[in-house]
Amino acid sequence: MPGRTELDQIDWQILDLLQADGRRSLSDIGQRIGLSTSAVKRRVDRLESSGVITGYTAIVDHRQVGRTLEAFTELRFSGNASVEEIRAALADLPEAMATFVTAGDPDAVVWLRVDGPEGLRRTIETLRRGGKVIGTKTLMVMESWWHHSSRPELR
Repeated sequence: MPGRTELDQIDWQILDLLQADGRRSLSDIGQRIGLSTSAVKRRVDRLESSGVITGYTAIVDHRQVGRTLEAFTELRFSGNASVEEIRAALADLPEAMATFVTAGDPDAVVWLRVDGPEGLRRTIETLRRGGKVIGTKTLMVMESWWHHSSRPELR
């Protein structure tokens, strides 16, 4: 695979710590894995410049802003919708947390966070009104968690 970056165990430890807390200091990382701050900085710089680390982000508790319901909605598009058409159909949908284009049926799956059942209904109606989405199937999430400790718990 061209451009693939080989990571050693220490790189993976650094990534785990940064995924758990992206604001963690280089000094703290070094203390936890037994490296100097400058050695950690060199590794983090390399991980950033090689594109392994693509950015840092805040983790939002969506319940605090009223998005109390999580759902996954399968989307079926008319004709042979391109990836760009799928992207365009979801571009202005703030409830969409992530979209996964799939092979076969359905064409895509969108992960939604909405303000309850009424918000879910409005969001699905918005998708259908666009004219490209011809069918949906929605699964409401009852509980969720990440399977790897380095990933933040879904809220």
